[in-house]
Amino acid sequence: MPKLLNHSLTKLFICLVSLGLVFELVSHVVVEGLWFQEVGYLEIFLKQLLWQLGLWGTISGFSLWFLWGNLRRAQRHQWHFIPQVPTQDKTRRRQGKKRNPQLTPESRSFGLLWLLFIVISLGGLMGLMLLYYIDVGYNVWTPDFTLPNITPNLPNPFFFTSVPQLLSQLRDQLWKGAIVVTIVTLIFLQGQFFLRITSLVFSLIFGLVLSGNWTRILEYLNPTTFGEVDPQFGRDISFYIFSFSFWKLVNFWLGGLFLLGLIIVTLTYVLSANTLSQGKFPGFSRYQLRHIYILGGFLMSIVGLYHLLARYQLLYSTEGVVFGASYTDIHFLLPIYTLAAIISMIIALWLLIKGMTGWGRYAQMRSLKRSILYNLPFSPIPFIIYLSILLISFFGQKAVQSLIVEPNELDRERPYIERNIALTRRAFDLDKIEVETLNATGNLTAESLDENRLTINNIRLWDSRPLLQTNRQLQQLRLYYQFNDADMDRYTIPLEDKENLPEIAKQQVLIAARELDYNEVPEQAKTWVNQHLVYTHGYGFTLSPVNQVAQGGLPFYFVENIGTANNTGDLQTSSPLIRDSIPIDNPRIYFGESTNTYIMTNTEVKELDYPSGQDNVYNTYDGRGGIEIKNWGQRLLFSAYLKDWQMIFTRNFTPNTRLIFRRNINRRIRMIAPFLRFDRDPYLVTARVKNDENKPEETTLYWIIDAYTTSDRYPYSEPGDRPFNYIRNSVKIVIDAYNGDVNFYVIDDSDPLIQTWDKIFPTLFKPFSEMPIFLKAHIRYPRDLYNTQSERLLNYHMTDPQVFYNREDQWRIPQEIYGENRQPIEPYYLLMKLTSDAQEFMLFSVYTPTSRNNLIAGLFARSDGDNYGRMLLFELPKQRIIYGPEQIEALINQDPVISQQISLWNRQGSRVIQGNLLVIPFFQEQSLLYVEPLYLEAEENSLPTLARVIVVYENQIVMSETLDQALTSIFEPENVNPSTIIREVDQQEEIIVPEN
Repeated sequence: MPKLLNHSLTKLFICLVSLGLVFELVSHVVVEGLWFQEVGYLEIFLKQLLWQLGLWGTISGFSLWFLWGNLRRAQRHQWHFIPQVPTQDKTRRRQGKKRNPQLTPESRSFGLLWLLFIVISLGGLMGLMLLYYIDVGYNVWTPDFTLPNITPNLPNPFFFTSVPQLLSQLRDQLWKGAIVVTIVTLIFLQGQFFLRITSLVFSLIFGLVLSGNWTRILEYLNPTTFGEVDPQFGRDISFYIFSFSFWKLVNFWLGGLFLLGLIIVTLTYVLSANTLSQGKFPGFSRYQLRHIYILGGFLMSIVGLYHLLARYQLLYSTEGVVFGASYTDIHFLLPIYTLAAIISMIIALWLLIKGMTGWGRYAQMRSLKRSILYNLPFSPIPFIIYLSILLISFFGQKAVQSLIVEPNELDRERPYIERNIALTRRAFDLDKIEVETLNATGNLTAESLDENRLTINNIRLWDSRPLLQTNRQLQQLRLYYQFNDADMDRYTIPLEDKENLPEIAKQQVLIAARELDYNEVPEQAKTWVNQHLVYTHGYGFTLSPVNQVAQGGLPFYFVENIGTANNTGDLQTSSPLIRDSIPIDNPRIYFGESTNTYIMTNTEVKELDYPSGQDNVYNTYDGRGGIEIKNWGQRLLFSAYLKDWQMIFTRNFTPNTRLIFRRNINRRIRMIAPFLRFDRDPYLVTARVKNDENKPEETTLYWIIDAYTTSDRYPYSEPGDRPFNYIRNSVKIVIDAYNGDVNFYVIDDSDPLIQTWDKIFPTLFKPFSEMPIFLKAHIRYPRDLYNTQSERLLNYHMTDPQVFYNREDQWRIPQEIYGENRQPIEPYYLLMKLTSDAQEFMLFSVYTPTSRNNLIAGLFARSDGDNYGRMLLFELPKQRIIYGPEQIEALINQDPVISQQISLWNRQGSRVIQGNLLVIPFFQEQSLLYVEPLYLEAEENSLPTLARVIVVYENQIVMSETLDQALTSIFEPENVNPSTIIREVDQQEEIIVPEN
């Protein structure tokens, strides 16, 4: 009776666990489907789910069929008892019977020591494989959302490269070694059963890894030609971007599958018939040998594929003087890898023939007499040749490099340096950069400054750091509000001219969203109702011109605060003109960078809208976002998915209640398009966008995020420190901050990668022409892409192979002092004239030579209209000394009058922060202007104020209260303000630049 009860309880437990797992899976799929349907991309989800499930089922099913099939065959042909070979042979010969090849060993026997060595070695290898494949599967299915994208890295084959890495991990991580020991022990104790369970685990892992790489398989099935070929093999670049990765993935899977099959079959044979207790293995029978030969042939064919792919992998070599295949790779390793692939395939064919025909030394082939041809199939010569090739490739590479290449390195490597330069510039879009010369002769006058008044009016005196500090002190309003970032943009704003007539002009501004961060809610108020029903959204934003200062040196705000007149919640504006030109109609932020909680709207509980004095104003969400929770079944599904069982028991829901989750815009877009790489700086835009009926939408706040197509498979292109060596800014993403709508617009339809993904998901992307015009006015060249290209340009502006080899003209990013710290100068946005009379919004940075601190060049990236994406590199004459940012800052800090004033401010509980040093080029005047703001802040309760502005032009340094006063002191010396400090720079004076 107890046994029956225990059996029933066990079955009940297994049944409940199975039902729980099924319900968990169903709830996950259903809720994900409902979410994708809400955002309008259900087709994307279904196709992705179909491919993932299909790949997982197909790969796992085939792997399990292969492994279990080979196990069954091994169990059928294994030793059931240890044969006594001499006695059997004599008896059979006396009886006139033929020898039974299934019961007769046809290989040498070995004793207990060799048996233990083989079992421990194969068991340990299986343990290493299991650790490696689990690690790969874990990395594929646990993406890090803090990274720019979540596409999994392509796994490497287990053999050759993985074993040394795992052995080093075993040395540092004892728990991994314990797992390997446990696996070996289980093989000894539960051989057959454990091998079957291990085969199941490996099959599931294989399926998970390949299904996690569904993007690479879809790319392989939907390639787009680049129209460019690599200079070594003459293949279209699309082969490397789409096909090469796919075949490496196949090599990874089949290599592990065939190696595991060979291990478990060999273990099955050597552990059969209690050989361990007998202390002797009699040898392999003919059928056992044929089985092992076939599996060995499969494995060697994959080894051959590995060597074949290694030929193309040379195009990404890091061993030569530059990235990509070098002289040694092409003239030595390429023939070696080709020969290794051929030898591997010959060995594979040889083993397969032996396995299928039984052709071997002990085969009963009466028609053949013993001869050289008869004994050839068992000859070790092919294996010796193969191992010799591996040894030659290991030692010969260094010999060729040191004896042949290094004595004449430039001549030997010149063609490969040219390839590296050309393809790196092409992969990072550097070959489209226009180059002009700026003589910097200093032709600025008071009249030319008036002609460039819009440029002067948009010189940035405020950057995001002091503005955010001020916002957190004056604009945060409540602890639970947060300003994550302040983004640079431009808006068309009416300005009053001298005749009091409105003039339309672009104004560079800093816009910062006031989001709600639930983590900052007081602990005593952190209840389930507050978290999911009350604290639902942020409210409003601040908008500050970059060049204006309010009373007391604080930032001036076009838009600030939350108005409380008549409880309307309108944001406060600085003037009626601003109110008419900056949309502030619906400032609620339900989707943002800090919205990490899921919420329920339209419930019995009102949502906190905004604070009004000591009280709060409440509101009910009326947007399109969210999924309706109509019945108990949906409540149960969502509660299981979110692991929130209070959803079932709350009485605050109504028939109109909607669940809104995945509100963080970074996670939102990554779930929809995980195959893209995303910019790390989403920025907020306020605009009136018309709907399909040509009527203004109620929502006015939108997030714009740049998305990139990237690859690490572009031949010869050097990635530097980045995980990719090809990048294009192909997509602009717009997210409605109120409704959560997500739209993907293709801005670069010439990119083959985005063309491929447009084929795969034809309903995902929209042409850029469909983006609303009021949003088009706010697109900008992304800083992440600019930083990538700018870093590559440090070396790859040199196109002459000899200059590149000698690094004669290498550049670097100069450094500046910000506060008390030195940091690389970050690129900054400018609103200025470039090559025409129109004001353009551009991203800009400068360069200095590595050996000197002089200014050598600057790079513009344009953002407006048809010029979007165009880049201009201006180079300065090398024969003249033009001060770089570090030298300018050294001149400022070395000046006795200016440094004395700064030291005076740094006393009595306050300190001076030196802001960003800006280099402002004037192309038409062939001049450079340097501007640096100085902020003053208290050591406690910091509230930075703009104290002074320093301007450097030619041989003059001016420090004044405002930018206009400083410029007037230089170009209109008769109107100098008494408080202005003017210093002359001696051109012969030694400039001491602090070390980095």
